[in-house]
Formats: sequence, structure tokens, C-alpha cells
Amino acid sequence: MPYHSPVLLERSIELLKIDAHGSYADLTFGGGGHSRAILAQLGTEGHLYCFDRDIEAFTNLPQDSRIVPVHANYAHFARWLRYLNAPLLDGVILDLGVSSHHLDADTRGFSYRFDAPLDMRMNQQGNVTASMLLASYEERELAELFQTYGELRNANKLAHAIVEERKVTPLISTGQLAALVERVYGRGGHLPKILACVFQTLRIEVNAELESLERLLQQLPEFIKIGGRVVVLAYHSLEDKLVKNYFRTGRSSGVAERDLFGNTVAPFALLSKGVERACEEEQIENSRSRSARLRVGERVGSLKKGCINESL
Repeated sequence: MPYHSPVLLERSIELLKIDAHGSYADLTFGGGGHSRAILAQLGTEGHLYCFDRDIEAFTNLPQDSRIVPVHANYAHFARWLRYLNAPLLDGVILDLGVSSHHLDADTRGFSYRFDAPLDMRMNQQGNVTASMLLASYEERELAELFQTYGELRNANKLAHAIVEERKVTPLISTGQLAALVERVYGRGGHLPKILACVFQTLRIEVNAELESLERLLQQLPEFIKIGGRVVVLAYHSLEDKLVKNYFRTGRSSGVAERDLFGNTVAPFALLSKGVERACEEEQIENSRSRSARLRVGERVGSLKKGCINESL
């Protein structure tokens, strides 16, 4: 089985508008599908910076002199590009969320399909695991997480059950957590979806995914050429909202900064009003593509304070 099957691969690469002599960054390298597609269109003078916080991803790294691998969270994008003395980039691609590899790994704790330690760290050097989170968060915090990230009904009931359970025994395995969720919500056709939402919630929190995305978005303008593209695949409504707001207004909150004439000051222009989604055929072949939302922003000449000087 492949490490990861990229969603909307051809369309994502098409929207990047690859310049054969350009420099690009794949900020979620994973199985390398997007990187290989970019390399196929790059010339010998091109560069590709491949980021991933999971060291296991780099077992997929092609032997190619045009690649610069970076084992890091993309939240540290600016720090690394400065360190590497990278040129301005022609494009960036992000495939957010969890990879197929993580969901299919039976020891990492990302899926309820396997009984494994409640880990869920994308970076195995991270300090906080899912079991640690469940052991330390207050009932109110847990309820807010499950309601916000998982959009779960009866989130308060689940949070209370977790707090009561941990008084008796620590929650250290995916099997324990799945059994507890089943006791709260009951068996039935609805249970797999609820379990997926519970595990998604913990994964997002353990890996600070939304915080990392917000930090990255604010760093992008300094390193993207005028006319350069940022292509983002999101799988959660909160991720997609951050991206949409940023491309539209220059701020992930969606509250625009305006100049003296009332015009929005934003470093990117959102190239389409809506999102692009996978076709029906792809959704059948790759179930992960059903929730995918594809957006693209283009770097424009309106600069925010703090960005490097550029001219149109």
C-alpha cells in the first residue's frame, strides 16, 4: 500500500503553474507525491524544499539534487528558509491534516481501527501525547475541544465520562478510548463517524495543527514572489476557514486591514470564490478526498508592514 495517495494531485500541480527554473516548497512532504509531480516539471536549475515534521516521511525522499529536505514543522518555515538562504519562492503547496500512512500505522495511535498506545504525535520527539492530554485537561477544556474540533453532540457527556474513567484507570490505549466512546454514544452505524471525530480532535490538539497553520500563513508573504502561488488542501472546516480568511483579508481572523482609502491590504488574492473538490470518481477511489477543499492564493503587490520590499 502507498505511504499516501495525494488528493487532487493533477489539479494542485496545475494551479501551482510550475516554472521549470523556479523554486518551490512542499510543506507537507508525506509520501512525496506532490514533490515528485513538481520535480517532473522542474528543470535542472530548479529547487524544491521539502518539509515534514515526521522523520519517517523522509524514507520516501527521492535521490535528487534539486531537493532540500527539512525535518521541521512548517510553523518554522521562515526560520528555515532564512537559515538555508533560500531564494524567493515561486510556489508553495500544503496538504493538511493526517496522511494515509499515519492512519494505517498500527502503532502510532491515529486510528481507532488498531489497539495501540494513545500517542498521535506526528513528530515523535514532541512532548505531549494524546494520553497525556486526556490525563491533564479539565472537563471543561475537553468538552470545548470535542465540540469545536470534532463538532460532537453531547461533548459535555463525553468529557465527563473521560474524567470519571481516568479516576479509575489512565486512558493509555486507543482500544480503551474507543470502548469509552461506545459506552457514551452507543453502538450503531453512527459510531465510526463519532470515533473518527474524537480521534481527529485529539490529533489536532496534540499536534497544534491550527496554531501551526496560523503561524505559517503570516510568514508566507516574505518568501513568495509577486505572482507566486500558494495551493492548500484542507480537510477540516476550521483549517479551510483560516486559509480562506487569510487569502481574502491578509488575516486568519477574517478582519481585514485597510488603507486610507478603505481598500483591503492583503498580500495574496484568492483566485476563486469557492473551493474545488475531488470528482466523484476520485472520491470513490480515495475516501479521504471526500472532505478535501482546495484553495489557491496568488501573491500580489500589496505589502503588509514587516514584509520585505518588493515592486510590481
